[in-house]
Amino acid sequence: MRNSLQLLFGAINQAQNEQDLRSRVVPKLGEYFVAKKWGVFFFDQLRFADSKLQKILQVGLSIEHNPVVRYLVERHAPVHEALVASPNVWRMICPRPDHWHVMAGPIVSNGQLVGVVGFTREQTMTAFDVHNLADLSALCLHLSIWNATVRSRYQPLKSDRLTSRELQIAELVALGYTNAEIGHKLWIQENSVKQALKRMFRKLEVSSRAEMVAQLAAVTQRSSPTTEQSNLMLNTYLG
Repeated sequence: MRNSLQLLFGAINQAQNEQDLRSRVVPKLGEYFVAKKWGVFFFDQLRFADSKLQKILQVGLSIEHNPVVRYLVERHAPVHEALVASPNVWRMICPRPDHWHVMAGPIVSNGQLVGVVGFTREQTMTAFDVHNLADLSALCLHLSIWNATVRSRYQPLKSDRLTSRELQIAELVALGYTNAEIGHKLWIQENSVKQALKRMFRKLEVSSRAEMVAQLAAVTQRSSPTTEQSNLMLNTYLG
């Protein structure tokens, strides 16, 4: 089992992108933990689900409804259902026969829970135990590192949602210009600047000029990697 775990570490490290991870690594995770169902889920993808599925997820993945999720959110540590609920209580929470035993682990980035690795077993199968949790903890560490060094590089930046005109406005906001001054410089009405800023806030998911400027500044830093980061990228591609 230890050798198999080391092979999984290597497979995660060698995955070049998310498609590679899902095709080459995720099936091996299910085999390793002898699961009925399993998967790797990144939260930034859930917003693309249809409205009906989103409602189901909001209930099933809510902190109030699901103690497994609450444990993950509060502790950022692997958990199985027996740690947080009695068998009878768990059956009330999740009555599905293919989810009789459930185990999940966190994928973390910048101190935030950004994804989950999940496994289920049927009633006739052996329950997840402390050894499974220890192995999952190690795998989640590697997946979190992979997410930070590989997957995040291929996620579209929120600033990419801005038009060229909106980027001009953002630059002037960063320089401290008022809406009236921005309108004068760009030859547009002050009200047009206000409406543009509202659209930009929605696109960038911010609520103030300061948040917008801070986010765009972070993007600028991210687009200019340090020498150490560049070496890491080369090692990833060439390794």
